[in-house]
Amino acid sequence: MTNGKAATINIWMFAATFSFFSLSCGGSLGINLFPDSKDIELGKQIDQEIRKTPKEYPLLKDRPDVKAYVEHIGRKILASPDIVKRGIYAYQFEIIKDDSTINAFCTPGGYIYVYTGLLKFVDNEATLAGVIGHEIAHAEKRHATRRMTAALGYQIVLSVLLGGNPGETEKIAGNLFTGLALLRNSRGDEEEADNFSIKYLRSTEYYPGGIRYFFEKIGGTGGRGGAFQRFLSTHPLPQDRIHNVTKQVQFLGYPEPTENNIFSVRYAEFKNRLP
Repeated sequence: MTNGKAATINIWMFAATFSFFSLSCGGSLGINLFPDSKDIELGKQIDQEIRKTPKEYPLLKDRPDVKAYVEHIGRKILASPDIVKRGIYAYQFEIIKDDSTINAFCTPGGYIYVYTGLLKFVDNEATLAGVIGHEIAHAEKRHATRRMTAALGYQIVLSVLLGGNPGETEKIAGNLFTGLALLRNSRGDEEEADNFSIKYLRSTEYYPGGIRYFFEKIGGTGGRGGAFQRFLSTHPLPQDRIHNVTKQVQFLGYPEPTENNIFSVRYAEFKNRLP
């Protein structure tokens, strides 16, 4: 039997094995038929689309120091032993020059985008690290392609994987890119990303619960207005997320936040240099 035929049979057997469970459990098992290679391909295509639409996504190109600062934080997190896709996914970082948007997002395959509005909104480095860790978790846990499996249905997904519809991948990438529609996360995805952000940060110099300060500050502003619109459309923010982060940090016995692990002074100096 050739490798191609064996792969085809394996995919169909995989689908048959899990179809019953996903239908009977309403998709609660989070079945994902896409291989890592498809996450990588989709992420690359979306990144190309973002670069072709500078009016909507104006990448900050004239301040490599800002990108380097954010990427340096990201690389510290990616060194965590809990990261499993390191060396598989791209894990590239870009800054979007838009002070009116407080947001960050991650595509399949680990392309991470951070808005300058977010950089100016947060007050310390640990908070930014918590948000970046959260976005990395979305890629690591493959939330986008897991939701795509449920949203598109097995027939379309298998058609893509088996090469029966070569234009379908481009169509899926286009749907992902348009308004970043399929990057909208469920409450379950958000809580899982919060929890893994805490895990990733525990091996770094940062206070692991730093993302809590981000949630609290949004709550203090009322979380309304155009600056939060895109963030809230992709990241549901119920009050219990703050409670969950606090509970996780207390349960795991992490150290209390101090200047030595939140780095507010160092971050203030960085913010002063922002364009």
